[in-house]
Amino acid sequence: MTDLNEAIESVEQLTVGWRAMVLDRDPHSDVRDLAGIAVRWADCEFAFWNCLTLTEVHADARLVEQRVGQAAEIMRQKSRPGFLWIFDDLLGEEARTTLGAMTERAGLEYAFPGTGMAGDLLPLPEPVHPELTFVRVTTDEQLEAYADLNSRAYGFPLEAGRDGIGGSELWKREVHAYLGMRDGLPVTCAATVEAVGRLFVVLVATAPEWERRGYGEAVTRKALYEGGRATGLTRATLHATAAGSPVYPRIGFVPNTPMRFFALKG
Repeated sequence: MTDLNEAIESVEQLTVGWRAMVLDRDPHSDVRDLAGIAVRWADCEFAFWNCLTLTEVHADARLVEQRVGQAAEIMRQKSRPGFLWIFDDLLGEEARTTLGAMTERAGLEYAFPGTGMAGDLLPLPEPVHPELTFVRVTTDEQLEAYADLNSRAYGFPLEAGRDGIGGSELWKREVHAYLGMRDGLPVTCAATVEAVGRLFVVLVATAPEWERRGYGEAVTRKALYEGGRATGLTRATLHATAAGSPVYPRIGFVPNTPMRFFALKG
């Protein structure tokens, strides 16, 4: 694949994977595919389920500025905050270099960076970690623990994560979601879900007090191992935060497109 094709793949994984997650929260969620903009907005307290992204390839600066303005206006119409996800490699060169000024004029502020990654890395050997046991999420109690780990890792209120996945039958049955347990306590988590012929890694998190012990890598390997066994898929994708970016290449993921996340000012 060329870098552009991998960037297109990364956007497609978001728009397809997030559509299922958002509709799981509320079947009346906003999942429109507009000209140049994909809306995946549950309008829930979990901000990652409130998402827009630009979808045109090599759009020039004038068109990107128009789309950014449209996206900001959609965000203002929602009751809860979320993010505009921008995949840099989809933009034309001028649009990439002037994106910061465009978003500023639209009333958006830079929130944090990300990186699209993918790899033909499956099957993986069954993972082990000397300090962890792995448990698949199948109960509401386990799902709440998974939600709370994500809220703590990303600095959200506990209620936000619970609003995002609490009580979800999709997460308990169709998502390959795993907790890493240390001495009976959940300390890390990761999940994979099938999306367009790939395993899409979602919502990896480790409790802040247990970071830098290899827990996130181990539980991600477990979610990939079990997801690969269940589906037979060989390619996996993810969108990494800055904290996760150094971890995933050790599993076999290759970075492709840089990403930028923007939120409404104030």
